[in-house]
Amino acid sequence: MTFEKSLSDTLRALESLAGIRPAIDAAAQLILGTLRGGGKLLICGNGGSAAEAAHFATELLGRYDGKRRPLPAVALSSDGSLLSCIGNDYGFEHVFARQVAGLAKPGDLVVAITSSGNSANIVAALHEAKRLGIQSVALLGRGGGKAKGLATCELVPAGARSASAQEAHLFLIHYFCELIDETFT
Repeated sequence: MTFEKSLSDTLRALESLAGIRPAIDAAAQLILGTLRGGGKLLICGNGGSAAEAAHFATELLGRYDGKRRPLPAVALSSDGSLLSCIGNDYGFEHVFARQVAGLAKPGDLVVAITSSGNSANIVAALHEAKRLGIQSVALLGRGGGKAKGLATCELVPAGARSASAQEAHLFLIHYFCELIDETFT
């Protein structure tokens, strides 16, 4: 992988977001509507996507750029004791679905992040959200994978590399944070 190829892949993923703008706007409305209505975001991901989930929750409970009240968000990948408990007792594929089952209330929103689209625990979390009647937003990669079609709203940047999908996902998270700051400042 050369610098030029890596940069080209990332730019392609970012530029592809213009082509899914209606889905981005729909996701933004789901996020803003959830927060306006007093609901919370339940955000999940694995590895780098777990870091992005924690980043998003941190921006909401802490602050992004402007001064505003803290907003309710939980990064479901942040409690190592809980993850190891559920993983040991039920299997790693259930670590997020079990938390969605225990924490989600009507008016909440599940935000699932997977750069492959194929994470079994993300797929299970999206199925659990649907079973409970909880809306969801999925930030996917590599064409959407097994998670494609499971969320209320899905955002799939172009490209076959997880790294490029994660970079596009981080852009989207920051874009949503800008809208949140404008709405709640």
